[in-house]
Amino acid sequence: MADKKSRSMTDDIELTVAEPENSGAIATDHLESDNDGETLAIRTTTVSDKLRSGGEKLADQAADKARSFVAQGLERASDALTNAAKMVGDTAGGIDERVGEEYGDYARKASKALDRAGKTLADKNPDELIEDTRNFVRNSPGIALAGAAVVGFVLARLIKNGLGAEDRD
Repeated sequence: MADKKSRSMTDDIELTVAEPENSGAIATDHLESDNDGETLAIRTTTVSDKLRSGGEKLADQAADKARSFVAQGLERASDALTNAAKMVGDTAGGIDERVGEEYGDYARKASKALDRAGKTLADKNPDELIEDTRNFVRNSPGIALAGAAVVGFVLARLIKNGLGAEDRD
């Protein structure tokens, strides 16, 4: 077995080779040599490699942006659920007086459930929520598809009504 020697890099030679026209690949070879002039490594980079690494960078940036939006959505949803729980809990006393204690108890239970849901959302990080959503879609694709259709319909109506209101002004 040959002895391994530690060598320092002193020369970096760059050679650029263009392939035949319309091939779509340009190779850049980097020859690294040591003090003795021996070639230690050759690295080749093609246009597709550069595009792939650029695409990976864009995907990472998009994922970071999506996590940021999910985190904001979690915070807003948590706040909304907590506020709704407070409103329902505050009206429970009035429901006791008007309709009866049994219905007031339902309101208090609903208030506690909303508060728990808000706290659960506040405790989740975006990656957990994304993973939970993926698992839900895998386990219940029909329900997920129906939910997506309902959300799409609601968004379409909101956009249509919003644009119609602007046209009337």
